[in-house]
Amino acid sequence: MTTLTFTAHRKGISRSRSLAVHMAVMAGWTGRDPVARDKHIAELEAIGVARPATTPIYYRVSASRLTTAQRIEVSGETTSGEVEFVLVSEADGLWVGLGSDHTDRKLETYSVTLSKQICDKPVAPELWAFEEVHGHWDDLILRSWIDEGGEPRLYQEGAVSNMLSPERIIAGFAGSGGLTAGTVMFGGTLAAKGGIRRAGRFSCELHDPVLGRRITHAYDIVTLPLAG
Repeated sequence: MTTLTFTAHRKGISRSRSLAVHMAVMAGWTGRDPVARDKHIAELEAIGVARPATTPIYYRVSASRLTTAQRIEVSGETTSGEVEFVLVSEADGLWVGLGSDHTDRKLETYSVTLSKQICDKPVAPELWAFEEVHGHWDDLILRSWIDEGGEPRLYQEGAVSNMLSPERIIAGFAGSGGLTAGTVMFGGTLAAKGGIRRAGRFSCELHDPVLGRRITHAYDIVTLPLAG
């Protein structure tokens, strides 16, 4: 179990809250459009990652891997981030946030599950009440940027409508009973513009154009040496 502190927004009120998280789940290959989903699968196949056994598929990682820090440390130079919406289940309902499923791409060619576990999972320290975005969910937009040559470059961009709805993603993992309180689930990602690659800094946002608001997060990636 790990405890994260968020600023939670509901009905115009913003409140700081500490959430005890006991389960972290990475939902993968959640594409709503089978063509776009297969594009991402092919993108990973190009770097040696085997096709998933099922779509979607759910990877469990340690809850302690979740972090709101603005810096993470990784081993070697083969990791990269990917923007995702995040679903947080608590006793008072479902919340929506933003995260990066930072992954070791070299290890991913050996074991996707291990590649997920070995890296911290950055999450933005803000949440929206799900009921406030449910009616216009498909209008939400995900974006990410990486630093290249000292400048931010757009890395991913697309509407959450590219992925299955939260209800379908949750049902695929937990059934009709929903997620138990204290569960954080990442909802899947978008194809990278120009291919998957590492960077020293990763920035991302979840944009709600209907209510005119954004959740943003950025973190530096510190590469530790591989001593052998």
